Amino acid sequence: MTTHGPVLPIWSCGGCGGPWPCETRRRELRAEFAEAPVSLALYMGAQLARAAEDLHWTPAGILHRRFLGWVR
Repeated sequence: MTTHGPVLPIWSCGGCGGPWPCETRRRELRAEFAEAPVSLALYMGAQLARAAEDLHWTPAGILHRRFLGWVR
């Protein structure tokens, strides 16, 4: 269980206070989904959709980079 979960509705990290997903959570997610990269992309896409509702003032490109730009 991670302490680096999102704090809603501001989508900050509960562990370090940075924007979620923080670098620590990204590393954790890469490890959790190491054998299922498509599932990671789908999961982060769903999180992006949820965050877009809460962070409606944030440009879509910024949210895309934050939630999906690091998924490869």
